Amino acid sequence: MAVLMRFWLLVAGFSLALSAGAAEWRVQPGQSIAAAVSRAAAGDTVLVERGLYEERLLIDKPITLKGMNRPTVSGGLQGDTIRIASPDVTIEGLIVADSGADLEKQNAGIYIQPGAHRARVRNCDLAYNLFGLWIEGVKDVEISGNLITGKRDLLSSQRGNGIQLYNTTGARIIGNRISFVRDAIYVDVSHDAVFRGNRMHHSRYGTHYMNSYRNLWEHNESYLNRGGLALMEVRDQVVRDNIAWGNSDHGIMLRTIQDAVVENNVVAGNGRGFFIYDAEYNILRGNLVIDNVVGVHLWAGSTRNQVEANDFIRNREQVRYVAARDEQWGVKEGNYWSNYLGWDRDGNGLGDVAYEANDLVDRLTWRHPMVKLLLNSPAIQTLRLIAQQFPLLRAPSVVDRKPRMQPGHKDWSKWIGKQRD
Repeated sequence: MAVLMRFWLLVAGFSLALSAGAAEWRVQPGQSIAAAVSRAAAGDTVLVERGLYEERLLIDKPITLKGMNRPTVSGGLQGDTIRIASPDVTIEGLIVADSGADLEKQNAGIYIQPGAHRARVRNCDLAYNLFGLWIEGVKDVEISGNLITGKRDLLSSQRGNGIQLYNTTGARIIGNRISFVRDAIYVDVSHDAVFRGNRMHHSRYGTHYMNSYRNLWEHNESYLNRGGLALMEVRDQVVRDNIAWGNSDHGIMLRTIQDAVVENNVVAGNGRGFFIYDAEYNILRGNLVIDNVVGVHLWAGSTRNQVEANDFIRNREQVRYVAARDEQWGVKEGNYWSNYLGWDRDGNGLGDVAYEANDLVDRLTWRHPMVKLLLNSPAIQTLRLIAQQFPLLRAPSVVDRKPRMQPGHKDWSKWIGKQRD
């Protein structure tokens, strides 16, 4: 027992010695950050004073690189401005700028290469880089509080992404602001991650997911992009309490997705609020879908989803659905539809007749848009009435047999008028 006690005392003393021995290296304008990094030992901190430093850095040991009063590190439009090649590196408080523009080599402001686990990039500005951060083959990175803007003078297709995650696990992407890149956040084969409190605008997609499982996406805002959030070929996602507004194509895309929970999101003023394609066994609950050109575009065998307690308000078309059979929504709780014309005689808050999102006239106008010129004509109104009376003429539709009489979101009116100019 005495020998074991002496062993643990020796280990504790060694750990304290390492902690006490950590040094700080200070770099002033005119000096080299790379030289200070070379001199530093594992666990040391390199403090960089305010100034412009034109150099490309390789961080190949577990140190902290910290800016004092936001110095600028410029890569001179060549390669990566900073490359992290060691686990346990922290970078914070820097302006990291001017990477190269080679898409094939994935030039980045900060490149976190395979094996550089537990990297931390905090409170930095990443400006005029091809990719803001390229993150590949690592575990447990944290990217938080950063401002990321791309090479906005390039065409969108020639830019890189703001944050690129490939083959990662356990990432935490928290509180970043990203704009003028190709996709603000691109996630591929990356699992068990948390994306929280990010704001993404003026990009192709706010976020683009591919082949990624068990991720949490919450309290994020995607606006004025082509698409807000695209979830493609994913499973077991939780998407909640987000805002997607003013995106020209879609607010939230669910494509080839299973076992996801999409709840309490605001989807306002988009071309399509939700675009749902080949989606099964998902839960859509408590979302506000408001003032979109199309509230939900439902397509390609998207079935066996639970769609409950959502509010569909003042969308030009509530649902666009083409299929061979009805799709049942609101089976347990019902959804609110602002264009529902039924009644509630028993006062239980649910309509007494079912809501049907589409009819024969809707399908006719989708196929022949010029028919819209005649929507208020007696002929079209008669056709709509006949289709309701004769089942053989009825078109399959999304059917809500328990439509709610009042919306769940009491403050819905503030989301009117969010369309992109």
